[in-house]
Amino acid sequence: MKIRRALSAFLITVLVLSSVLCGCAREKNSAGGLTKVTLNEVAHSIFYAPMYVAIEEGYFADEGIDLELVTGYGADKTMTALLTGEADIGFMGSEASIYTYLQGAQDYAVNFAQLTQRAGNFLVSRTPVDNFDWNMLKGTYVLGGRKGGMPQMVFEYILKMNHIDPETDLTIDTSIDFGSTAAAFAGAKAGDAGYADFTVEFEPHATSLETQQTGYIVASLGVDSGYVPYTAFSARKSYIAENPDTLLAFTKALQKGMDYVSSHSAEEIASVIKNQFPETELETITTIVTRYQTQDTWKKDLVFTEDSFTLLQNILMEAGELEHYVPYEDLVDNTFSSQAK
Repeated sequence: MKIRRALSAFLITVLVLSSVLCGCAREKNSAGGLTKVTLNEVAHSIFYAPMYVAIEEGYFADEGIDLELVTGYGADKTMTALLTGEADIGFMGSEASIYTYLQGAQDYAVNFAQLTQRAGNFLVSRTPVDNFDWNMLKGTYVLGGRKGGMPQMVFEYILKMNHIDPETDLTIDTSIDFGSTAAAFAGAKAGDAGYADFTVEFEPHATSLETQQTGYIVASLGVDSGYVPYTAFSARKSYIAENPDTLLAFTKALQKGMDYVSSHSAEEIASVIKNQFPETELETITTIVTRYQTQDTWKKDLVFTEDSFTLLQNILMEAGELEHYVPYEDLVDNTFSSQAK
């Protein structure tokens, strides 16, 4: 099985920690009759607006859940929290569930709800570009994402769709920590080692670079890659078996958030989630939400279809991270998303 060496080492560590820590159930507290649920998100981004709507509108509390939201800052860290029992639910790219399954985890993560159906990042150029074409990246230096992660794999997927070889036609720097690429891009000076022509950024970093006039959005990876099962919610097999009512309530609350973003304006959505992004201007949040709405980022329901899961595995194979398909029925459970529709 061809999985990147660093990722494989991480997974071995996770498996050891899982066997030690998951042996004892983490105490569940309740507040006012609500069931405590800890959710670890891969990043805190406007890209996940339906989830924040569900939080801010009180949908989780309405369903009997006292939600604690923790940001993991990377799928590897979020998966670690999930498998070691620090989190009840993980929210990240589903490739992480495939990796842990292939490494032999007994109590592995199962995806039970898909939130986004397009990539949420953007290609940002050092200088304004008229009539952008992906072939303009040939011979350039680009700040990318972590090898084996969805942002980087979707980027490479698009390059290959445009007959560009990610290994030989350009230089992609995957060494910078998640969330730090925008600062590295903005702070680099011409002539510096690692001075990049382009960077691949999530929001609000992409729009922030434009606002500062240190970068210019030239393409949406979400548009150019097509529909991709980018992020999903997962829980350990044991947690799903032991807490079906809690997961159904959680998924119902999420579905209410999905319903809200599909029936309200960008201005209304931005106003609701503003408290989640206190350092970002409301106008900027509205701009970003509009951008995501326009490209049909969010699903209407949370069902993770087999076709989507197959596409995900195709992308992993294109990236050289997977050699054979894993069973859909092992890693996806639509019991709760189907009932929540």
